[in-house]
Amino acid sequence: MESSLVVPVIDVQNDNFKELWPAMVVAIKTSSFLALDTVSGNVSVRSIEDRYKAICHAARSRSILSLGIACYKKLDNKAADTYLVQVYNLTLLCSEEYIIEPQSVHFLVQHGFDFNKQYAHGIPYCKGNNKGGSDDQGVHIRALFTELLRARKPLVLHNGLIDMAFLYQSFYAHLPERLATFTADLSEMFPAGIYDTKYVTEFELRLTASYLEYAYKKCLTSGGTRPHVHVEFCQYAGHMSTYVDYRVCPAVASAEAQTVICPRFSAFGWCSNGTQCPLSHDTDLIILQDEKGKEDKRKKRKRHREKRRGGGDVAEDSSIFNGAPENKIAHMEVDREETPDDRQKATADPCPETEPLMDSDRNRDGGEAGTHRAGFDAFMTGYVFAYSSVEETEAEQSWLSTCLNKVYLSGKAAPLNVVKSTFSKSSKAHMQKMEMVWGGRM
Repeated sequence: MESSLVVPVIDVQNDNFKELWPAMVVAIKTSSFLALDTVSGNVSVRSIEDRYKAICHAARSRSILSLGIACYKKLDNKAADTYLVQVYNLTLLCSEEYIIEPQSVHFLVQHGFDFNKQYAHGIPYCKGNNKGGSDDQGVHIRALFTELLRARKPLVLHNGLIDMAFLYQSFYAHLPERLATFTADLSEMFPAGIYDTKYVTEFELRLTASYLEYAYKKCLTSGGTRPHVHVEFCQYAGHMSTYVDYRVCPAVASAEAQTVICPRFSAFGWCSNGTQCPLSHDTDLIILQDEKGKEDKRKKRKRHREKRRGGGDVAEDSSIFNGAPENKIAHMEVDREETPDDRQKATADPCPETEPLMDSDRNRDGGEAGTHRAGFDAFMTGYVFAYSSVEETEAEQSWLSTCLNKVYLSGKAAPLNVVKSTFSKSSKAHMQKMEMVWGGRM
């Protein structure tokens, strides 16, 4: 059994931002890749076709409350797949008017977000196009985002479409009206590529579920199925230690007794009943249940093969998906022995007609209050990516290129490709910003 992992998260506020600036810039520039996560207000959308338009409206009318940055630096002089990780949680305060729904306030407070701290110590920023001053000079959040672009590092997100829209609108420029223009801009902003770990866990790792906490704990407790990722952290002493918030991620424990698990939370990491749900939202128990389901499935497949070789009839309920919750079937890998009917059930659209714009990874209601801060979520996102990047065989070395610039779209079988097509042009605001960022060297 793995021991608990303690992750130091540096709390960055307006009163220590200038002091921490040099270390943050160095961590960004020397990293192998950067993982980001944002905390913002919640919003719903009814039509998948209008998704980008709805996301633009949300990014323009709402704000980023907290920004998590995890800098992963691969250490060549250590054991294979060892990273030095520096994690920052920046508390932000938009200087302009913005919307935040009462239910979002309730959810965030319920899970440890401190609005008093945000309004008293949040780092101020203005959204959209630059409103005076320079985005490449001084110590402010937009200048930090410029440093992030100049670093030319791979950007890693989890279910990243909303994150990218909020980052663009908040720290870069006014969002373009067309999705094709937005993706063209992104492809030039991040030349080293964008990776979405939700897409990776769904389409490459083929995990039973893909919400962030599940994916992270699944990778953390992978056992002998794949080489482990090793992480190291800086030792913070003296005055710096007062800025560090230590986040404990307990090891997955064995189930003491039978507990009824909430099937919706198990599949999607979100439940409309929240903390009032009478069923368990314990991710550890969900993982243990899934492992048991896999073992049951392997046994049924074995019996299925033996019956076929013996010429016996196969029981009607011997589908390889038996033992797994029904609403998880669409997330499970299709087996080569699967029947056409099984495949049809497995590929059925699990997305309802009306779905939340902020997917389950933004509506987590499991775990202790305050655990899911942007900084720790950025760390989890980076860990999943590092784990996924471990190359066991030459055959697996190609998955990074297949996941490059592919962003997960909930309810869709195909991802959003972040590319600049021959039919799309970059936005004028973006071209001006790139001139400032790169000095004409795009």
